[in-house]
Amino acid sequence: MAISVDSSTEHRLEAAERLVGKPPQSRTRFSWETFLTYLLLSIGAVIMVTPFVWMILTSLKPATELVQFSFLPVNPTLDNYVEVLGTNSFGQWYFNSILIALISTTSVAFFDTLVGYTLNKFEFPGKTIIFLGILATLMIPTEMLIIPWYNMSVQLGWHQGTMQYWGIVFPGVITAVGIFLMRQFFDGVPNELLDAARIDGMNEFGIFWRIALPLVKPAVAALCIFNFIGNWNAYLWPLIIASSREFYTLPVGLSFFRGESTTQWEKIMTGASLATIPLLIVFILFQRQIIKGIALTGIKG
Repeated sequence: MAISVDSSTEHRLEAAERLVGKPPQSRTRFSWETFLTYLLLSIGAVIMVTPFVWMILTSLKPATELVQFSFLPVNPTLDNYVEVLGTNSFGQWYFNSILIALISTTSVAFFDTLVGYTLNKFEFPGKTIIFLGILATLMIPTEMLIIPWYNMSVQLGWHQGTMQYWGIVFPGVITAVGIFLMRQFFDGVPNELLDAARIDGMNEFGIFWRIALPLVKPAVAALCIFNFIGNWNAYLWPLIIASSREFYTLPVGLSFFRGESTTQWEKIMTGASLATIPLLIVFILFQRQIIKGIALTGIKG
C-alpha cells in the first residue's frame, strides 16, 4: 500500500510542476548498451580523424623534423605553405581540378537524372535491354577502359591544347551508377502527378524539370556531391591524358614533389591540406543533403 501512495504522490507532484511551468526532474539511468555505443563511436571517430590531423601537423613541420617521428611539430612553421603556394603551377592545378570537377558534376546532374527519368517513366522498345546494357558497364574495371579512352582521345585530338580539358572530363560526363540510382529514386514520383501535368498541357521536358526533378532533390544533391569528390580526387586518367604540365589536376601536380631519390613529404602534406579545403566547404554546406541522400539510397536499395 505504501508503494501505491508514494507513486501516486510522485505523479501529483510532477503534474503540479508542469502546471507552474517547472519541468519535472528527468531520471537518467545508466545503460551499458548506450555507453558501449558511444565508446565505439568515439574510438571510430578518433581513428578516422587521426590521419587528417597528422597531415595538417606534418604540413607545419620543417623538413628536419620529419625524421623525428613526433606527432606535434617542435618548431611549427608556415614556410611549407609559402613555398607550395609560390609554386608557379600550383594555382593552375587548383583551377584545373575545380573546373573539371564542376563540369563533370553539372553534366552528371543533368544527364544521369534525365536518362534515369526516361528509363523509369516511359515505355519504349528495347528499354530493358538498354538498362541492362548500362548496368553491364558497372562490371567492367576502369583500368580496362583506359586504353579505349586514350585511343579515342588521340584520334579526336583531345590530348593536345585546350582540348585536354575535354579529354579529362569526357569519361565522367555520364555515369552508369548515377543513372541506376536516379531511375530507382524516380520510382517514388507518382505517375498520376505527371499525368495531371500532361493534361494541363505541359510538355515532357517541363514535366521532368519542374515536377519530377524537385521531388528527388536529396538524391540529386547526394549524386552531385559524391561525383564532385570523385573527380576532385581523380589521379590515374588525368595523369595519362594530360600531355602538358599546365593541364595537370591537383592530385597529379602534387606527385611532382616526389623525386627519384627524395620525397618532400612536408610539401605533399601541405598540398594535400590545401586540397581538402573545397571538400570541407562542400561537406559543411551540404552535409544535410549528404546524410539524407545516403539514407534515401539505403531505403530505395
